[in-house]
Amino acid sequence: MNDPFKPLIGITMGDPSGIGPEVIVKALSNRTVLDQCRPVVIGDPSVIDQAIRLAKVGLHVQQVHNLDQVGIDTGVIYVFQPEGCMSDSVVPGRVEARAGHAAFVAIKTATELACNRSIEAIVTAPIHKQALNAAGHAFAGHTEILASLTGTKDYSMLLVYGQLRVVHVTTHVPLSRVAGLISTDRIIRVIELGHKGCQELGIDHPRIGVAGLNPHAGDGGLFGDEELRQIAPAIQWARDRSLDVYGPIPADTLFARAASGQFDLCVAMYHDQGHIPLKMMGFRFSKEGHHVGGVNITLGLPIIRTSVDHGTAFDIAGKGLASPESMIQAIECAITMVRNRSRHDAGGS
Repeated sequence: MNDPFKPLIGITMGDPSGIGPEVIVKALSNRTVLDQCRPVVIGDPSVIDQAIRLAKVGLHVQQVHNLDQVGIDTGVIYVFQPEGCMSDSVVPGRVEARAGHAAFVAIKTATELACNRSIEAIVTAPIHKQALNAAGHAFAGHTEILASLTGTKDYSMLLVYGQLRVVHVTTHVPLSRVAGLISTDRIIRVIELGHKGCQELGIDHPRIGVAGLNPHAGDGGLFGDEELRQIAPAIQWARDRSLDVYGPIPADTLFARAASGQFDLCVAMYHDQGHIPLKMMGFRFSKEGHHVGGVNITLGLPIIRTSVDHGTAFDIAGKGLASPESMIQAIECAITMVRNRSRHDAGGS
């Protein structure tokens, strides 16, 4: 096991046709990141070398064949290449099966390394779902891959930007199915996962606000009764166990209240309900490029996994315009979670 105060963090390269490699090398040129961890990229060294030239950062690639070779040199990006992870001639911005396969192999290898504790956490760069499926890997995204590889049945997505944190009851399902999936048991489990996730981010006693599903949180059943039948009983269950949980709160005010500091965590009922407020805060677009902040964390896994909260951005891939903001934040979140998990495992408060 490595030193938890400077943990070994595995960063998967993502789809090599997207902006993942670019944001990785830009993030790893940040001295603050290197002062806090020992990063190793899981992927194709030639792809990272191309990204260095694109980003014009003063670094060079050093390929390692075992993780004991990962050092602390500030001018080096250490790269561990799994067998079958080769994609040096892919075209930026193009969906290619071999790029999807290379991205999958990197994720699989990083997961295995984290499960056997060779690395302390995984930080993932974005993948392209179409390329992934074209390569024969039938998954909706990272979360489903990681759940399958680790045998995890109960998991949830946590998004973080600044003091806004949002955990989701449902994610990648049609809106027409959401009401049927938000059972009391599922909401309870997500509250528990979110509570533990906050603790691993350093908030020992989080104040949690739970969103309603319907307009005005159902308004006493006038606009729907899911709040009365499913959501309120879950909140009461949590309060009975001394968790600091409130709701159901109308979604059109909950997130603004949380962004103002009234809640440490919001429980969203579905994908866009939680994603829109966070991305309104963290995403900025201009002619000069995309400036994207925010972190995606998978809760419930036996390993720590954080990710950028953006996609492959094929429209700007290969142009040197991608912002590393989200990648830096994802690495910093992973470091925080490693340290706090170690503290809690050791019996600290």
